[in-house]
Amino acid sequence: MDIKRGIAIILSVVLTIGCIGCGTVTETNKEPEDGERAKVQIGLSIDSFLIERWQRERDLFVSKAEELGAEVNVQNANGDVNEQIKQIDYFIDKGVDVIVVVAIDDIALKDVITKAKKAGTKVVAYDRMLRDTGADLYITFDNEKVGELMGQYIVKCIGKSGTVIQIKGSPTDNNVAMVQSGFEKALYNTDIKIDYAKYSDGWLAENGFNYTNEYLSTGKIPDAIMCGNDNLAAQAIIALNERRLGGRVCVVGQDADLEACQRIVEGTQYMTVFKPVEMLAQNAAQMAVDMANGVPLNIKDTINDGKYDIPYVGFEPVAVTKENMDEIITGKYHQRNEIYLNVK
Repeated sequence: MDIKRGIAIILSVVLTIGCIGCGTVTETNKEPEDGERAKVQIGLSIDSFLIERWQRERDLFVSKAEELGAEVNVQNANGDVNEQIKQIDYFIDKGVDVIVVVAIDDIALKDVITKAKKAGTKVVAYDRMLRDTGADLYITFDNEKVGELMGQYIVKCIGKSGTVIQIKGSPTDNNVAMVQSGFEKALYNTDIKIDYAKYSDGWLAENGFNYTNEYLSTGKIPDAIMCGNDNLAAQAIIALNERRLGGRVCVVGQDADLEACQRIVEGTQYMTVFKPVEMLAQNAAQMAVDMANGVPLNIKDTINDGKYDIPYVGFEPVAVTKENMDEIITGKYHQRNEIYLNVK
């Protein structure tokens, strides 16, 4: 009987230890799930990837956010504002901590952004304003300065008189109006005439060709063409080349796309405005994660979105020409062998 009782006691102890072990395993299995729920969730809705810079900025943003322990759900609206509204609605339903938006049409997004704010979701207007919404942050470049740099270069290039045609960006992009304001400021007190101006709905690059061709068909040749971005500039230059005018007209753009830098060293595009997108994307990611974690941003500057004064961060753009290409771009933003690919 004593032997049996001893065996029973031993078995009881073993089973007890086994149960404790089982309990420990269960807790260990739960911890990663709790950790996953604790991760900051960011929804990133981008206009489209037709513009070269957005692909680069997506990668920079996601990399920085993940480095900070966050997860990013990237959605591409392909230039369709209704699709972008659905994406933002999806982020709201999913309960993400922060929604970052590169807006297609800021006015059209007003209702869904207001809905996100009411749900307690933080909203970042990335590069483009979200008007009348009271976004938690507007982080961009000094867009008025972009226009000033374009205008100042044209004045330097053609002097204080001459004709300019403008192929602007999308009228639903608030940055376009800010760029225009800076451009007109730079031309103030000159006799330069804006002889023709068109918007490019949806930033459609082909409009650069169509509008330039339309103007040239009148028999007039402009002294300069101000293009809303480098994609539009590329198409404007194709229209000029068809009339053997490539390199004879001062064409300016913005974004410092690789092909624009190639055209500049080749001599068909005169200038582009470089915007250090690494700085923009990485700072936006850091601030989005900080907001989600309740860390104060301590931003002193504000800008009015039409209805509210919201926190504003604006980085400085830089004019890039053939003369300063190597100083600003080569080896930092694009590689030398790529920029000078077509130059002997």
